[in-house]
Amino acid sequence: MTIQNLYNFYSISSGIVTNSKKVKKNSIFFSLKGKNFDGNQFAYEAILNGAMIAIVDNKKYSLLHKNIFYVKNSLYFLHKLAIYHRFKLINIPIIAITGSNGKTTTKELITSILSKKYENVHHTKGNFNNHIGIPLTILSMPKNTQISVIEIGANHEKEIKKMCSIINPDYGYITNFGKAHLEGFKNIKGIIRGKLELYNFLKKKKKKFLSMEMILYN
Repeated sequence: MTIQNLYNFYSISSGIVTNSKKVKKNSIFFSLKGKNFDGNQFAYEAILNGAMIAIVDNKKYSLLHKNIFYVKNSLYFLHKLAIYHRFKLINIPIIAITGSNGKTTTKELITSILSKKYENVHHTKGNFNNHIGIPLTILSMPKNTQISVIEIGANHEKEIKKMCSIINPDYGYITNFGKAHLEGFKNIKGIIRGKLELYNFLKKKKKKFLSMEMILYN
């Protein structure tokens, strides 16, 4: 299975799911793993529930059905698929938001403001702001999107940098620096370095860092 082949399936699918119980007809199921679960175990159930195909990273589960495909790392392929989709929609501007507090409120505020100007504003739903939620958010972005607002959460350094490589934002906004997730960032300096990964990405790509005044009056 290559990313191009997977994208061909994605382009005619009803979307991406990671929960076999939330499968829609002709969706694509990604089997992800965590400390207390292994999504590979539910790939066949996803097919029975109507999934077009299922992606697994344990070979034995790919033998259960012709539409279950093995890859080395399901999460890696999910990220790659999101990056590929973003490249296809590269002309759609994305605002990325991060910070220790107030990310969701700020995202909702900015989305509301933009909706006064644009008919099709795409944005992060719920708390889909991590290494799984962000690629799913990108993959939920339809072609008629005019602008998107994506929230980035992080609990350790380099995480925001990695998420920026998937989102490829055109604009960025940092709400604040606080003492959240100190166990991952270790200290306040680590938090500042982590949040500034968004700023550094935008600077390197020669993109814009926003202020609330720019959002309100442009």
